[in-house]
Amino acid sequence: MLASLSLIIFHLSFSLACSEAHEHIAGAINPEDSVAMMTSYGVNTLISDSGVIKYRIVTERWEVNTAKQPTRWEFMKGIFFEQFDEKFRLQAYIQADTAWYFDQTHLWKLRGRVSVRNVDGLIYTSEELYWDGYRHEFYSNVYSKVVTPERTIEGTYFRSDEAMTRYTVTNSKGSFIAEDIDKKDEQQNQPVQGTAAADTVAPPPIRPVQQKHATGR
Repeated sequence: MLASLSLIIFHLSFSLACSEAHEHIAGAINPEDSVAMMTSYGVNTLISDSGVIKYRIVTERWEVNTAKQPTRWEFMKGIFFEQFDEKFRLQAYIQADTAWYFDQTHLWKLRGRVSVRNVDGLIYTSEELYWDGYRHEFYSNVYSKVVTPERTIEGTYFRSDEAMTRYTVTNSKGSFIAEDIDKKDEQQNQPVQGTAAADTVAPPPIRPVQQKHATGR
């Protein structure tokens, strides 16, 4: 009888165990893992450099994300910069379809119909351009085109100082004015170095002084 009672208890326990539902739940996703800390819409902001207004930044959407590593500012709807001199006269502009600013390394990454133009007539275009705030230079490893009043240069590697007055284009081809025909920079696959009397400077780590329609967490 004791054996029969033990058998009944075993079958009852087994039945209860089989009837219990085990729900498999994944860990919750923390929205702070990827959501921007601050999102601003319709931004038209003046930028100061050493206490002097030097730039204007215009963008449809500006996100500040400190959750992603490295931390960054994201401009997924495009960006437009205007540069001014001390008398607030327009000197140049920089624009791109998309941009990221990595604040820890002071590095700008511009992508999609990137264009730089200054008042002296230099026009730079590419699909990707980096600006290194520590080294004070522009560079690109994709097809780039530089057009000045004197010549047009195309190449797959570009490097320049911040003012785009001294630049190098390699794997290049281009057209030049007559007096440059005998120069080495006409040849294919040779570095082409140029100069221009421009003062086109990519913005330093920027400090907004006015901003509209900001939302944040």
